Amino acid sequence: MSTEGSKQEFIEVYEHVFPVIFRIAYHITGDTAVSEDLCQEAFVKYYQRMDPLPNVDQAKYWLIRVLKNLAYNFEKRRIRELKAYTRVLQQGEREAPSGEQEALRQEALSRVQKSLQKLPYKLRSVLVLKEYGQLSYKEIARILKISEGNVKVRVFRAREALGNIIKEGDYVP
Repeated sequence: MSTEGSKQEFIEVYEHVFPVIFRIAYHITGDTAVSEDLCQEAFVKYYQRMDPLPNVDQAKYWLIRVLKNLAYNFEKRRIRELKAYTRVLQQGEREAPSGEQEALRQEALSRVQKSLQKLPYKLRSVLVLKEYGQLSYKEIARILKISEGNVKVRVFRAREALGNIIKEGDYVP
């Protein structure tokens, strides 16, 4: 909308239609600030529209459809976010470890860490990159400048050796 007439038409549509679409948005969302944002977004879409609508009534109907879609999409997103938040919150409550569980977990982590230190550097480095760095075999091969097959062999051997060290209790407490 580049001409002065187009600007005046936009202002006329805005003044005539804004109260109507604001009421619609408010009844869908129940939130004044969100309703204003959705109305603004609808008018931005109207302003960017390439082909102007012939009269205010057609602009009003077009804006109502756009706003209705924006408001319903907003509500769907808000419901999904609320469900996800509730799910995470409930999961956190269910999985909250007791003091004993946390102590056992810390002890196990300590055992693994100390046992890991017993591994030769070549085996320890690939295992740390794979398990703690969560890198692929290809990425590890690139980092260490060795073949991907060699990485797989070293990871296998490192896991096997670590398991034996932990089983035998050959770690320093």
